[in-house]
Amino acid sequence: MLQTFPVSIKTFRFSLGPNQTVFYPQVTSLRNQEWERVINCLVAYQTQQLIQEQVGDTPATVEQMIGTYEMKNNQRQVLSLSLSNYTYHHQAAHGMTIIKSLTFDMKKEKVCELRDLFKSGSNYVERLSALICEQLKQRDIPLINDFIVIRPGQDFYIADKTLVIYFQLYEITPYVVGFPMFPISVYEIQDIIEEEGPLGRMAMNN
Repeated sequence: MLQTFPVSIKTFRFSLGPNQTVFYPQVTSLRNQEWERVINCLVAYQTQQLIQEQVGDTPATVEQMIGTYEMKNNQRQVLSLSLSNYTYHHQAAHGMTIIKSLTFDMKKEKVCELRDLFKSGSNYVERLSALICEQLKQRDIPLINDFIVIRPGQDFYIADKTLVIYFQLYEITPYVVGFPMFPISVYEIQDIIEEEGPLGRMAMNN
């Protein structure tokens, strides 16, 4: 029998000091304990990576840090979540936030990269880039430099029947824009998505 959804999630927290608290999720009660361990270790690792990226080698004192997460999809054997970390350093002009997402194919027990969502040999980079270019024009989003193409491993998450491609602060837009996020319906790219993969499952009507 396949794992039913939604999977059970527990929230954990730890403190790095005054005004520095990080919340992160952990999966519980999966039948395959080894797969559960893989998911939870990866989530914990990514949470630590965000902290390290924020603290880095800067000599400035961290005055505030808050780590949170959002469940983006927890159905049809697809688990997709986003981890965020906001950090403000002493005398900085403003705080900085980083968001990283993780998507798991619970049916195949596999961690998904962007390329895994599409048929082998498909032109997913070009197709997604073209759709993002259209949205940039329609939404009149200001850019730091001309946008040409996404990275093959661009940040993304899945939310129901939508693939959301996003960029970090300053990656392609000024800070004032926030996180530029581009929702793409699975039906716009149905001809290139892997039918047995997460997006294929999302596109099913039953």
